[in-house]
Amino acid sequence: MPVITCIQDLKDLHRKRTPKMFYDYCESGAYTEQTFRENTSDFAKIRLRQKVAVDLRDRSTAGEMLGRKVTMPLALSPVGMTGMQRADGEIKAARAAAKFGVPYTLSTMSICSIEDVHAASPEPFWFQLYVMNDAEFVDNIIERARKAQCSALVLTLDLQILGQRHKDLKNGLSAPPRLTLPNIVNMATKVQWGLEMLQTPRRFFGNIVGHAKGVSDASSLVNWTNEQFDPCLDWAKVARIRDQWGGKFILKGINDAEDARIAADFGADAIVVSNHGGRQLDGAMTTIRMLPSILKAVDGRCEVYIDSGIRQGQDILKALALGATGTMIGRAYIHGLGAMGQEGVEAALNVLRKELDISMALCGERDVRNLRRENLLIPDGFFDTYA
Repeated sequence: MPVITCIQDLKDLHRKRTPKMFYDYCESGAYTEQTFRENTSDFAKIRLRQKVAVDLRDRSTAGEMLGRKVTMPLALSPVGMTGMQRADGEIKAARAAAKFGVPYTLSTMSICSIEDVHAASPEPFWFQLYVMNDAEFVDNIIERARKAQCSALVLTLDLQILGQRHKDLKNGLSAPPRLTLPNIVNMATKVQWGLEMLQTPRRFFGNIVGHAKGVSDASSLVNWTNEQFDPCLDWAKVARIRDQWGGKFILKGINDAEDARIAADFGADAIVVSNHGGRQLDGAMTTIRMLPSILKAVDGRCEVYIDSGIRQGQDILKALALGATGTMIGRAYIHGLGAMGQEGVEAALNVLRKELDISMALCGERDVRNLRRENLLIPDGFFDTYA
């Protein structure tokens, strides 16, 4: 059993144990990857204010997200093809999240279907929706999420058009992977991954194959997917989906104060400040820099979560101290999943909570709900005109 001290340890194991195309899918951004890199480096530019001689007994990282008590203010973000990082990956991640006490979000582009995860998870989960041109498919998948008792619908707004990720094109990313010579050679070195994949029937996009018209195999799936992301998604369609769902409603992909104000006006229960992990608009501003201006625009009318760049418990602390209601992680838990399956996701969550707890204590705080801007040392001009 390897000793896991940080997310980097899991990342190193993930790289060794998972086929290259799926590791690269996780650990990459669009075009030059500027925003992908700066998402993490900008978090690092904010420093923590150390305080001493404080009673640090009875500390708590607990909070609430959408009325649900959570072990810490964090949810697992939706990640496409999670079931290619490890066999039945979505089920394993959902179980880990439920065991730990935080929400899990299932992606539209998951390998395990909504029904698979509902049958296997001990807790309700959130479902993330991509709006497709096929309106009947969208209506049906919303109804499937309702039948699975999903506790929130997460509508992603920043993927109407797919940002180019060079590594995915060069690797010929697909699910299941194409049996080319380079892929076969690479997969042959990932013995545990291969053995687990051979034991599961879940190797396609489970929410699509058999549910979308004309999609019954890998070939028809590729053709359908290439034509489906809706470039006409606008606020009128957002309102229609909100009304159709009728439950807790989260808008993900907000990285602009004016968009945040509109989202709050539309009655979102929460928004996620996100640039899709640097995988869409390369050159976009990092989420941690945009957070204060978005919080000001929302003015307390909805909960505000942040993702894109969180790799340490210290990053969670910084986001909460700036005023975020909660945080979300993608790559951090996918590294755990690719490294060690469900156990790895649990390890990632425990690492983050321990880092958050100890860092909070050394800042002189005993409860995450008391974190505030005064716990931080922020470089002059860091937020410029965005704060």
